[in-house]
Amino acid sequence: MFLVYNREERIGSPRGERDAFSVGGDLMALHVGHTLRQRYLVKEIIGQGGMGFVYLAEDLRLRGRLCAVKSVRHDPTLPEEAIRELRAQFRREAQVLARLDHPNLPKVSDFFSEGPIDYLVMDYVPGQDLSMLIAAARQEGRFLALEQVLEWARQLGDALSYLHGQQPPIVHRDIKPSNIKLTPEGRIKLVDFGLVKEMNTGDATITVIQGKGSALYTPLEQYGEDAGHTDARSDIYAFAATLYHLLTNEPPPSARERFLRPRALRSLRQINPSLPVRVEEAVLWGMRLHPDERPPTVEAFLQALLGPGPIPPPHARMAEPPPFPATPADGVLVGLTIAAMLTGLVLTWWMGP
Repeated sequence: MFLVYNREERIGSPRGERDAFSVGGDLMALHVGHTLRQRYLVKEIIGQGGMGFVYLAEDLRLRGRLCAVKSVRHDPTLPEEAIRELRAQFRREAQVLARLDHPNLPKVSDFFSEGPIDYLVMDYVPGQDLSMLIAAARQEGRFLALEQVLEWARQLGDALSYLHGQQPPIVHRDIKPSNIKLTPEGRIKLVDFGLVKEMNTGDATITVIQGKGSALYTPLEQYGEDAGHTDARSDIYAFAATLYHLLTNEPPPSARERFLRPRALRSLRQINPSLPVRVEEAVLWGMRLHPDERPPTVEAFLQALLGPGPIPPPHARMAEPPPFPATPADGVLVGLTIAAMLTGLVLTWWMGP
């Protein structure tokens, strides 16, 4: 899994300030000025995660072209056979990413290995991420313009529709404001692509971007270790949760918190009264806890958000649990109720309607 940079993870040092440093154990950054594969000249470090770094590099074959080079070093304590399989998986998954071609996604242009480290090369995306724009708006005591947010939603939805339409489908699983960048030309880009993983889920095979996502934007079904429960509707939840944040300047409570405390999720218009009722209803539809209760496709979600698409009411069997108890005695009863409802959630997920 790549933990690619966002605003909080960024550690960029001025170019040439220092050539290398270590971050815990054997994880060592490349020297500034180092050239990878006699082609990619490292200019600076723009991100760092648990398995490697993200470098801003210049492509020496195409002078002036900047690219983002992501490194990953697999856990050296793993058995050799496991490491060989992981590196083979890296190559398979990089090939999947390299086939993608969409204006709202960074283009993967190369992948290779040097020694024990694998590298993925993609377009460098300049500009601010949307979490920075939210922070600026909140600091200035204003909301982001509705028309602008809906235009971003249209672009993001187009990118997700493209990903979900691949064979096998690709699920991002980590959509959030800090993973969406706004270029100087006004186009948004969904970044932070880790590596994809093909998974068998019954009769279907899906490709999943590795990683569990960020808790505030992660649907309930994504909390477990088994990604087999994850499909396009998981991205729709994260998409809607991201829109909630963009339209209110407030991050949504996590799905887990909402399951335990249903009143934790405030309505959008309670925070931003200027929002149209339809926009609020569409976002809340996308954020329903059970995947069967969400829009079936990104297209259906966008139709509800931007146009006259229908928004069905919540199904009775999937209604959220009652308010969190005020007394210990009530807590026992509600705890049993939540356990039963969680069992029902799993059963309905496996058995369908």
